[in-house]
Amino acid sequence: MKTTELKSYLMALDQKSLVKEVTELFQKFQVVKDYYEAKLDSDGSAVRDKYMAIITKEFFPERGFGKARLSVARKAVNDFKKLSNNPAEIADLMLHYVEQGVSFTGAYGDIDEPFYNSMESMYGDALRFIVKQGLMESFRDRCEEIIEDATEGWGFKDGLRALYEESEFVD
Repeated sequence: MKTTELKSYLMALDQKSLVKEVTELFQKFQVVKDYYEAKLDSDGSAVRDKYMAIITKEFFPERGFGKARLSVARKAVNDFKKLSNNPAEIADLMLHYVEQGVSFTGAYGDIDEPFYNSMESMYGDALRFIVKQGLMESFRDRCEEIIEDATEGWGFKDGLRALYEESEFVD
């Protein structure tokens, strides 16, 4: 089905039927519920907090050891990007991912190279996003703190520092 077919179908519905259709989607699909919660929540923090909790749980669950499934944590970031129109909250979540990874390696020691590559990739993406959105001053301290807190394993700290220095954060 193409978008034009969907639009034709929706245009043929009266308002009451359209409201019923959207309500059914809201009740059946969590992503639709999250979308409308993000859209209708004045500060969007409830949905952001939900996705932050998903990331935190991957690294530091309430009980036991974190699984650090990067695919799950990265999916939370990508899903939230699709839901939110708030660039500051998107940047916040991207940095949260990296901060959790930095804390995880600090708590459990050296991880493997793919782990560090994922953290560096998200950090680079976050820096570019923050610069593009003009949010450097709001996130400068956090971005620098991530570097300071990072371990030396696999050249992790140096990799983060290089990304930061190559960004437009540094004059």
